[in-house]
Amino acid sequence: MFEKILFATTASPLCNDASNVAFELAKRYNSKLYIFHALGFPTHGFSPFVVDFKTGEKEYYSQQYIDKVKEEIEKTYADQLKGLDNYVIETWAGVPYTEILRLARKEDVDLVIMGPHTKAEKGVRSYRSVVGSTMQGSSRGARCPVMIVGRAVPKAKLEFANILFGTDFSKASDAAFLFAYNMAKKLGSKLYLFHALGIISSPGAAIDSQEEIEKKLEEVKEKIKDRYISRLEGFDNYEIKTWEGIPYMEIVKFSRRKEIDLIVMAHHSKEKDPEKALLGSTLEQVVIRAGCPVVSVNRPEKVADLKE
Repeated sequence: MFEKILFATTASPLCNDASNVAFELAKRYNSKLYIFHALGFPTHGFSPFVVDFKTGEKEYYSQQYIDKVKEEIEKTYADQLKGLDNYVIETWAGVPYTEILRLARKEDVDLVIMGPHTKAEKGVRSYRSVVGSTMQGSSRGARCPVMIVGRAVPKAKLEFANILFGTDFSKASDAAFLFAYNMAKKLGSKLYLFHALGIISSPGAAIDSQEEIEKKLEEVKEKIKDRYISRLEGFDNYEIKTWEGIPYMEIVKFSRRKEIDLIVMAHHSKEKDPEKALLGSTLEQVVIRAGCPVVSVNRPEKVADLKE
């Protein structure tokens, strides 16, 4: 399904959950796996020194140093590499998300896998403070889907038997739908098409009655049918669900109730230019709280026809 997977790592324990998913998927789909670590930033201009992204120490940027880091990465993932022959370890200096995107485009990868944060002092719940760099930049610029893994995932859950597609009916959501649908079709998964009707009101604003909310929910169901169901081409293993409330909370609650294995959402909804779009607040909050991997989709180029 994924011919090429890029696993972005700092080779630290913080990346263990993402690494487990990356290696397992590469083995399952016989994918070529690119294991990439950005060494760090040049100290200034064309300086021969870099500040190591992992240790924070100044290092002399040489082929010897590069080889040393590659060797350390290979040792770190030695157990997971067993049984996986088709892999490449890449590492060089630069801004991490820029270099991740550079490699992803150069090798035309089908999926990027990474954790939601990289700094030891930042927990997953402090995600917003670090998303502006590596995760934010990677998911914004990637031409392929980006899978964000913030929790340990049992191998059985990587069958992705239950996939949740969360839509806000934006143009970006159309690309996310294609990815979720094609995943479900290829894997024989159950696909849930879900929309959370936001009912947050400002102080003093009128509050809809339950009858009005239920009417809106029915209208949303019809909108889902019109926009997506006609594109399922005979695929009937799906359910349409609409809940009211705070969108990210409803997505997370629903995913837990239905034991969802994968959540797929648009990277953003309001910004038309994907190069400028920041990670949507709903997706961000889902990433923080979800108990399963979350896929951010920013563009349609790599999602329309997942390979066998």
